[in-house]
Amino acid sequence: MPECTSTNSEAQALVVKNSATDGCTVITDKQTAGRGQRGNRWDTIPGENLTLSVIWQPRFLAPTDQFQLSQAVALGVLDWVRSLLGADAALRLKWPNDIYFGTQKLGGILIENTISGAKIQYSIVGIGINVNQREFEIPTATSLASITDRTYALPTLATRLLEYLERRYLMLRAGRLAMLRFDYLQALYRYQEHHTYEVAGRLVRGQIVGVDETGRLVVEIDNELRTFALQEIKYIN
Repeated sequence: MPECTSTNSEAQALVVKNSATDGCTVITDKQTAGRGQRGNRWDTIPGENLTLSVIWQPRFLAPTDQFQLSQAVALGVLDWVRSLLGADAALRLKWPNDIYFGTQKLGGILIENTISGAKIQYSIVGIGINVNQREFEIPTATSLASITDRTYALPTLATRLLEYLERRYLMLRAGRLAMLRFDYLQALYRYQEHHTYEVAGRLVRGQIVGVDETGRLVVEIDNELRTFALQEIKYIN
């Protein structure tokens, strides 16, 4: 569609109307109210970037397994970007699922799950990737075009992205959880590195050592392992 408030909202409307099939995708040239993690807006120049939402029905997953899906999606996007930039590109997944090139954000993912009983009935996987946009209000943002000095055909990119997402989703459905977890940790931004963070208004030095089963970030601070949910820890330098 040429324009919508948010592809996740449009996808949610399909779910509510019971019109969503497994793998159904909503894609737009322009979002007027795109959403990111932590309730942030996702602003993008119309027609220059990829903004889409995929609807899945992962009814093989319990609500406690939501982060397994998050890992699979993040890795699918990362695989796709690596196919464009090369296996040695400085690509990382910033917890929980932002896509980074070096220290700059290339894209983000927002997953919204509908839970009924003991199963996840629907997952709406919203993905925003900076592609051809070259000017940003935020200095920590970048795009594929900024990195490669090329212009990309968005429809072709979208098709390939969906293929890479499906590969990782099929790994999840097949129960290849150990491989997904290993790949996620190997790609994790600042994994096993010492950096400064802000926790409860205080600056601390810590080392990211993993992510627990529920998706909380595990950081070693003062020789103690601590877990953090969204908004409980802030990256400093």
